[in-house]
Amino acid sequence: MTHIAVLGSTNMDLVAYVDKAPRRGETVTGREFRTIPGGKGANQAIAAARAGATVSMIGAVGNDAFGPRLRSTLEHSGVTTDHLRTVEGPTGTAHIVVDDEGGNAIVVVPGANGTVDHLVPGDEGLIASADALLLQLEIPLEAVLAGAETARAHGVRTILTPAPARPLPPELLDATDLLVPNEHEAATLTGIADPFAAGAALLDRVPRVVITLGAAGSLYLTRDAEPLAVPAPRVTAVDSTGAGDTFVGTLAVALGEERPIREAMAWAATAAALSVQREGASASMPYRSEIEAGYTS
Repeated sequence: MTHIAVLGSTNMDLVAYVDKAPRRGETVTGREFRTIPGGKGANQAIAAARAGATVSMIGAVGNDAFGPRLRSTLEHSGVTTDHLRTVEGPTGTAHIVVDDEGGNAIVVVPGANGTVDHLVPGDEGLIASADALLLQLEIPLEAVLAGAETARAHGVRTILTPAPARPLPPELLDATDLLVPNEHEAATLTGIADPFAAGAALLDRVPRVVITLGAAGSLYLTRDAEPLAVPAPRVTAVDSTGAGDTFVGTLAVALGEERPIREAMAWAATAAALSVQREGASASMPYRSEIEAGYTS
């Protein structure tokens, strides 16, 4: 069983479901409101654990009512939370509007995630013991860089999701083995709209890139082979929140099991397709048995 460490955010998602998302200055009536455990770090941890990995979470929650619920959700999904700190103040929140087409708009308030700006005793040993470290950008960049450099020093694969997209320091990219942006993040990082061209430009900075393309699937680029496009299953989306995190967490498991890259991407796409057919982020993520049942080679 592959061991994955996740250094990242834990949020409570505050989700409003509407027919159509409001424009600036507009008020609309929603039909439902839910609080759902999320955060890109926690989402990827839960996705990887449900897909069959041993997973450990490094991050922080606040000492409010959301903190224990997030910790409980992670543990219930099989994620070890010994390195999930509890700090004074509020837990991070994500304020999400989901429309009838399954699209979303999100405002993230970091809360306790903002305190994760360095590694604490025990974090390095945990990262060193892992087969892979998953990283995102919803915690301070200092901690992301420290985690990536620690993983590199111990020969641990680093998988970075550059979201929310921002300029990345060269030393972080130097310590990244696999970069997994969506097509919009790839365009933000490179200034190039075409995913193939953006991916090629990113190979000047990292050795391997997987660009997720939503319903169109995903694209793999490496320096020593031709680009590989892998389609996604055709499904009707109910809520796309967390689909990218589902893909990344599941992809990490497949790569840890040494599946060929095409199979790993298709397996991860199957998991993401299952997730978008359900509401919520972490709540929508499939278990390994569901992924295997839905996967076709």
